[in-house]
Amino acid sequence: MYDYTDFDEAFVRARVAQFTDQVNRRLDGSLTEDEFRPLRLMNGLYLQLHAYMLRVAIPYGTLNARQMRQLAHIADTWDKGYGHFTTRQNIQFNWPKLPDVPAILGALADVGMHAIQTSGNCVRNVTADHFAGAAADEIEDPRPYAELLRQWSTDHPEFQFLPRKFKIAISGAPADRAVTAAHDIGLRMTRNAAGEPGFQVFVGGGLGRTPMIAHQVRDFLPVADLLPYVEAVLSVYNTLGRRDNKYKARIKITLFETGKAELTRLIEERFAELRPQFGGADQALLADIRAAFAMPALKTAATAPFEQAYRADPVFRAWADRNLARHRDADHAIVTISLKAHGATPGDATSAQMRLIAELAETHGHDQIRISHEQNVILPHVHKSDLPGVHAALVKAGLGTANVGLLSDIIACPGMDYCSLATARSIPVAQELALHFQALQLEHDVGDLKIKISGCINACGHHHVGHIGILGLDRAGVENYQITLGGDGTETATIGEKTGPGFAYDEIVPAIERILRTYIALRTSADETFLQAYRRVGMGPFRAALYGSEGAQDAA
Repeated sequence: MYDYTDFDEAFVRARVAQFTDQVNRRLDGSLTEDEFRPLRLMNGLYLQLHAYMLRVAIPYGTLNARQMRQLAHIADTWDKGYGHFTTRQNIQFNWPKLPDVPAILGALADVGMHAIQTSGNCVRNVTADHFAGAAADEIEDPRPYAELLRQWSTDHPEFQFLPRKFKIAISGAPADRAVTAAHDIGLRMTRNAAGEPGFQVFVGGGLGRTPMIAHQVRDFLPVADLLPYVEAVLSVYNTLGRRDNKYKARIKITLFETGKAELTRLIEERFAELRPQFGGADQALLADIRAAFAMPALKTAATAPFEQAYRADPVFRAWADRNLARHRDADHAIVTISLKAHGATPGDATSAQMRLIAELAETHGHDQIRISHEQNVILPHVHKSDLPGVHAALVKAGLGTANVGLLSDIIACPGMDYCSLATARSIPVAQELALHFQALQLEHDVGDLKIKISGCINACGHHHVGHIGILGLDRAGVENYQITLGGDGTETATIGEKTGPGFAYDEIVPAIERILRTYIALRTSADETFLQAYRRVGMGPFRAALYGSEGAQDAA
């Protein structure tokens, strides 16, 4: 992974010193809250429902054991002993006290981390496939490109005050594990007819109050053109993007109002102007960055302990079937550590759990850890002979839940338990769903299913692209939950369709049960997933299950 240079170190330390002075001036009254707000947001500090929240950047979801231990130390020293991993592959601390924030930022700087550009109308944390550098289907590791974009965009003088926040996601494989179509710029690695790697470029995706799937503006962009092309997109958006209405300021609205053909023409025109200005310095930097992401020297050993445990231990077998993914080396596996134990808060990890993950990464995972946008933790390079021991340690720490990709592997935003923007609770809904279906023992019968929950229209829980999406709203002071079906965040991305009127808090779990029992009754076989069945039969049977035949007609 990338290590800070002397320049990086000096830059981050200077920002810590600058923000320390700003915090001191806020504390002594020299700055009002209105004056302080833009300054704290530039350093990832939000004022939430009950306290400040600090959002820490984990670029493209990659960190090492030392960094994870430092996050645990921060959680114990200045927070309440846990952190919350987010759909942006970041971590949030929900309870820091303002006077302590400079010390937290200093502790982050000690291990090459920061909170810069985790807020504000700038290029946010560049996200990537959480299996990057390990996946069997990968064309090329996308993280060096993500790091190039991170360095280029950090404190970029032209793009610090964009019309609105800007999010970039990058995937290195045909299977899109980075939800690229729901980003302002989505980059999917591909190959041209000559076998050369490049990118499909998508622009104008986003969720929130106006969900849109991104449009493809380039079917093949040579890797050498990445930086000037991304700069061209941002330059055009910075010029055209609306600043009169924040609800219409994202590039998806710019694309809608300008038209795909015209926006593409403007991007290509600007790219033609910018490309000659890139004389190769970016490619020299990329070559240096690539060296930092070289594959580790993988372990060579017999895999017999894995096969023996798989045959003898049904608990281990269930975990291996669900939580392991194919590694490019057949003797290794990619381990997904579920942060979704039944009844737990999705994405939360205690300091003790963070320390255990750090220890496992050092001992069995080449000191590499990833955070997924699905709010889980990944050990990307684990030899199969080590998997029984890894599993046993995870089970002991409450991290051995075998549910990756199942109903209880729910994405949920913090909702009204923490967020000042939320209009409904998300976490309790996720907890009750997981416990309810565990008690019914239906989770494994349902099979692959992605439920995503947001507590307001900002859609931080990605509900629009959930197979089942749940959106919590405020209706005359009462929580009301709207359901969408058929969403998809992969390479076949789709925005889910609303079923009809929403449900009260105490009605939402029974409503989801009716949907899933309908699916089980109409699927052609146990191998037909919920999404496949929905695409085959459409909304009708599910509306009827939710509202009755007459209500289904009204809902339609």
